[in-house]
Amino acid sequence: MTHTETEHALDAHECGCAPTPRERRLLWHPVNRRTALGMGALGAIAVAGLGATSFSPAYAIDGYPSWSDVEAAKADESAKAAEVTKIQQIIADLQADVANKQAVADQKAADFYEAQQAFYDASQKADDLQSQADTQSAAAVEAANAAGRVASQLYRSGGDDTAMQLFLAGSAASADDLLARLGTMDKLLERNQAVYAAAVNARNTAQSLSDQAQVARDERDKLQQAADQAMQDAQDAATAAQAALDEQDNNLTTLQAQLAALQDTTAKTVADYQAGVEEAKRQAAAAAAAAAAAAAAAAAAANSSSSASGGGQASSTSSGWVRPAGGSESSGYGARTSVCVASGCSSSFHYGVDLAPGCYANIYAAYSGTVKYSGMTSGYGNYISIDHGGGVGTGYGHAAARYVSTGQYVTAGQVIAAVGNTGISTGCHLHFEVYSNWSPINPTPFMAARGVSV
Repeated sequence: MTHTETEHALDAHECGCAPTPRERRLLWHPVNRRTALGMGALGAIAVAGLGATSFSPAYAIDGYPSWSDVEAAKADESAKAAEVTKIQQIIADLQADVANKQAVADQKAADFYEAQQAFYDASQKADDLQSQADTQSAAAVEAANAAGRVASQLYRSGGDDTAMQLFLAGSAASADDLLARLGTMDKLLERNQAVYAAAVNARNTAQSLSDQAQVARDERDKLQQAADQAMQDAQDAATAAQAALDEQDNNLTTLQAQLAALQDTTAKTVADYQAGVEEAKRQAAAAAAAAAAAAAAAAAAANSSSSASGGGQASSTSSGWVRPAGGSESSGYGARTSVCVASGCSSSFHYGVDLAPGCYANIYAAYSGTVKYSGMTSGYGNYISIDHGGGVGTGYGHAAARYVSTGQYVTAGQVIAAVGNTGISTGCHLHFEVYSNWSPINPTPFMAARGVSV
């Protein structure tokens, strides 16, 4: 007997409720969570056939009652009452677990959206400040050169050969360099203080804006990390909620049938209830398989039809990029009035373009890549983002349904979702975003450069 078998034998001896190691090898093949309940009754019958009459565990695998438990409890009123209470509690716990995990998932989805929008806002602010700084820096150079030209003219008439050589050498590439030289020239300061002061002011303003832009970029980077973590937390919470729902779905039918069998005072046997559960599971599995096959066929047909009919919806360009949906643009990129609905208010800056092909129309991957996120958010509703590599990504919001999952590789033009009205939305449309280093940029010129009009 191995060490593991010895442990099992000791457990069986101590509680009088487990099969021997030999019985385990004969009867218990490896099972997963989905098959455990179905195996419970067969295992009990087989053990009984071997004469192991003492095998009557309080719960089957994972703490759920077996049909043999129900059969045994049904024959004794006190045991039956205890088993009814036990099953009712298990059902309540399953339902509470689903509700709790879904509530967490909803909150994490909301947190993700808020963190993402904060990152977008910070990114926009940093870009705006840097643009202002670049403009002011160019103005500072021009102002410094203008002051230099004035100084040059002054010293031409004044006969200062050194100054002539200094300024006839050409314009300054750096405002700092030229202003430092100009600051030592008394004649310029005496006669053209205003010109020099304007140049210095432009230089100082440019530096201040550059400093502000750097601070904004630092804040943006922190918020991007927070958004990435919030996205992961939302994905993990959604996975946990789905696992709890699967656990409930896999066991609730059986538990409810067991409860009905215990509470039934008619001649209907426990075996009848068990057979009904197995038939219900068979029919559900068949229906799910048929639905999956139909969805796959519909998606394939939609792709084929779009490619054949053209219209710019999923037909590939020479760049490999495709239009993410049909329909006209209903809202462009940029500042706008915040939109409020029952579920909340949108940002006052629209970080994408909206396309309105109609409810349940296909949404296509704009380019090949790996799905970075597929799940719910509070603002975008059903939302998908795709990483295309090289710091480029795309986002798809407000979908009625999602057909791809996180980590999945998709090809350009593949149907990934259906147009919907989820999240903060006032009608069926696709909210389409393009990211550069995961900061949102205007999709219209980006896609136009790749031969796609949105």
